[in-house]
Amino acid sequence: MKTAQITSFGPPEVLRVTETERPSPGAGEVLVAVEASSVNGHDTIVRAGGLKMVSGRKFPLGVGLDFAGAVVAVGPGVEGYRAGDRVWGMVHPRQRHTTAAAAEYVVVPAARLGLAPAGVPAVEAASLVVAGSTALIALRDSVGLGEGERVLVRGAAGGVGTAAVQLAHAMGGHVTALARDRHAAVLRDLGADAVLDYGTTTSDAIGPFDVIVDTVGSELHCYRARLGKGGRMVTVGLSAPALAAIAASAIHGSRRIRTFSANPDSAVLSDLAGFVTSGALRPTVHSVYPLADIAAAHEAFERGGVMGKHVLATGLA
Repeated sequence: MKTAQITSFGPPEVLRVTETERPSPGAGEVLVAVEASSVNGHDTIVRAGGLKMVSGRKFPLGVGLDFAGAVVAVGPGVEGYRAGDRVWGMVHPRQRHTTAAAAEYVVVPAARLGLAPAGVPAVEAASLVVAGSTALIALRDSVGLGEGERVLVRGAAGGVGTAAVQLAHAMGGHVTALARDRHAAVLRDLGADAVLDYGTTTSDAIGPFDVIVDTVGSELHCYRARLGKGGRMVTVGLSAPALAAIAASAIHGSRRIRTFSANPDSAVLSDLAGFVTSGALRPTVHSVYPLADIAAAHEAFERGGVMGKHVLATGLA
């Protein structure tokens, strides 16, 4: 089978698509024919060497976290899935030496898999797994968004941002999106009540907000200051400065900056599918690349300026 791999830490050119042996599912595992996988910030950080303590230094490393496709076979003890089922899911970030999603086939524990929303093409479904589950966990579980609360989504045009705008709207929030001005019309269509141009809007000119969802990871202390009484802030844009800001914010109690590791299980994926099926959450795909062009997809991701997600298609559909 074809598998995308990181051959050394560095720029996108270190990515290679090679032939590897197709895996077999063990106890509690499911073998999935991957039809699409998306490009996530975690992928590019690992490839560049930014998470060596987690990924290790043994090459090659697999790449890709989320996927959508069809069940090929199930291992002993698996219930609820059978060959042909349309599924989506996410591999564990620590399993890159054994399995990864940017490949034609992947083996994952059944607990990290869910039935994909009916009628949604694999390319669109794959764009929502990491982005949608991250936004859902951030809004529902991390900050507990309540109806009528004022929400700021920073980096609203990216994958997590577009999902957060839609989910915050569906949960009854009053949503302000901070993004490039050229994305304003699309963001309003996705549910934003107001759109601010991040190129001309400074943090001290906005607010207060009850909830801030940050996907950028810079100037966190400036945006935390825009929280009202009882406000909550969560960031998924992790970097060394972001981690320092998160630690320093601990003294602020409920107004501290929160973060989390988004590793969705079947229950989260089922809830996410419900939002898609109801029409509250729509995929936002910026571009689609064949698996062979994964280096170009990483280059495009790192250039920024996207509206939604870059997706890799294996051609197995």
